[in-house]
Amino acid sequence: MTPPRSWVPSAGPDSDFPLQNLPFGVVSAGDEPHGVVRIGDAVLDLRALGASGLLTEPARDAARAAASGTLNELFALGAAPRIALRDDLRSLLVEGSPHQRTVAEFLTPITEIDVLLPARIGDYTDFYVGIHHARNIGAQFRPDAPLLPNYKWIPIAYHGRASSVRVSGTPVIRPRGQLKLSETPTFAPTRRLDFELELGVWVGPGNCLGEPVPLDDAETHVAGYCLLNDWSARDIQAWEYQPLGPFLAKNFGTTVSPWVITPEALAPFRIPLSRPADDPQPLAYLDSPNYRDHGGLDVDLEVWIRTARMRERGDAPAVLARSSSRHMYWAVGQMITHHTSNGCDLRPGDLLGSGTLSGPHPGSEGSLMELSHGGKDPVTLPNGETRAFLEDGDEITLTAHARRPGFVTIGFGECVALVHPAIG
Repeated sequence: MTPPRSWVPSAGPDSDFPLQNLPFGVVSAGDEPHGVVRIGDAVLDLRALGASGLLTEPARDAARAAASGTLNELFALGAAPRIALRDDLRSLLVEGSPHQRTVAEFLTPITEIDVLLPARIGDYTDFYVGIHHARNIGAQFRPDAPLLPNYKWIPIAYHGRASSVRVSGTPVIRPRGQLKLSETPTFAPTRRLDFELELGVWVGPGNCLGEPVPLDDAETHVAGYCLLNDWSARDIQAWEYQPLGPFLAKNFGTTVSPWVITPEALAPFRIPLSRPADDPQPLAYLDSPNYRDHGGLDVDLEVWIRTARMRERGDAPAVLARSSSRHMYWAVGQMITHHTSNGCDLRPGDLLGSGTLSGPHPGSEGSLMELSHGGKDPVTLPNGETRAFLEDGDEITLTAHARRPGFVTIGFGECVALVHPAIG
């Protein structure tokens, strides 16, 4: 059976944003920021749609909640209103809809708008659930024992800086910091700027302080997904991280893609959780038969680079790595349950990062620290340039696609930022 298609010409099966996706976002078209839904190469204004009389009551409530300059209110409503709105949107945007002419008036080409951060971020927590990344990094410092003893028992994370999260397209400025290059540290721009390939998770309904979220309820607290680049200054990190972990090496910038990919769009791409038979099984609060059956996600991930020289010559971006969310050792629900297990309260619009999602094979490493083996083996690009770490003028783009035979591919769009020189 052929999947239904939208009457929007650009929303075909080759688009990241077909009828089956319908992610939410916030944009400005020279006016006040407002909520939209992405369809093909256009956005649908939820303010106008909510006032049109075309929506059922639950969907209308969701559209109104999403119409303002942030999606926090929509996130707080939970799944039912969001699902109702998506159902109405599909009926309005599908081929043969009797309301095509009216709805077409609410569309704006993507080239005529500016994308903004989709939500007001109260808190940002970055996890470390990519076991191959943890092994690769650990092996550079502890060859005989790359993984620390707690890794297979507990979802490790650190609290990041919400104020420096920026939407795709915003430049990242090379940070300065203390570098330990000799006996005495020096203060200088980082020489080891790196990207990290991650999934982001937008928190929907929160939990009350002191009330943990059980694992089987954890996914009800997910509003959607995005791509996330956790920029890292490896030399600053090496000097500062003991004993309390990441600080200035991480908090100078985090880039997220603008479109909130809903759990409903990714439902066909859920997979069972699995781990090696000889690994310890999760503690009871992080495990359930129901969640084992569908707790994982199958999303293909890619990292692309375009250097200043490549742009000058008109060269296409070059792929640096290809990986998958299959390599998450801890799943999203386990991240949420562990985060709240001590009674910590999450709030609508909070952001979680997965940590770097590297794969087990060469070319699947999600950071240059891994690809270049700590800078010892620089990566050679198709034009002959080499990179151990990022240089000023480099542009990094993350992309992601969920694919499965018999289902329409769901894209995430791009998460892109250009490296600018240090200030001062």
